Amino acid sequence: MHGRDRTALVVIDMINTYDHDDADLLIPSAVKALPALSRLLERARAAEAPVIYVNDNFGEWRSHHGELLEIALSGPHADLVEPLRPDDASLFVVKARHSIFYETPLSYLLNQQDVGHVVLCGQVTEQCVLYSALDAHIRHLQVTVPEDAVAHIQADLAHAALRMMHLNMDAHICPADEISF
Repeated sequence: MHGRDRTALVVIDMINTYDHDDADLLIPSAVKALPALSRLLERARAAEAPVIYVNDNFGEWRSHHGELLEIALSGPHADLVEPLRPDDASLFVVKARHSIFYETPLSYLLNQQDVGHVVLCGQVTEQCVLYSALDAHIRHLQVTVPEDAVAHIQADLAHAALRMMHLNMDAHICPADEISF
């Protein structure tokens, strides 16, 4: 490949224990997003597109992605994590703040993978997905957000966030099944 012409699927914060303050509001939306997210993962993997998990570290600075996955799978909401489990080809970036780019090696990784287009899915639409879309946009990446493969805490803010991503960041907002890799 020449230039940055590949599309990567970026799965945000789905390796999750759901033991935070807003979990009761987030879980129903995560359940609803799970089927579309699973289909996206299947299609990206079948197309051999880069699949990159970017995930909070739960404040455990000693953890690596395997430990984060084990913690999430041993929790009461493993049913939301298991279908999205990273495979051996998946890439993994640990983050500490809202944006997937903030003080992470993601920009470098995307460049190494010749990625110019990111499909952002996961949670939370009005927080991490929104801030990550802005950071992708200012890095001159094309951004797509599958509206049915993102989960929210506050539905009204999620709707506004999707509108902002479309209007202010030129993000393509569409159903997951319209996305090709």
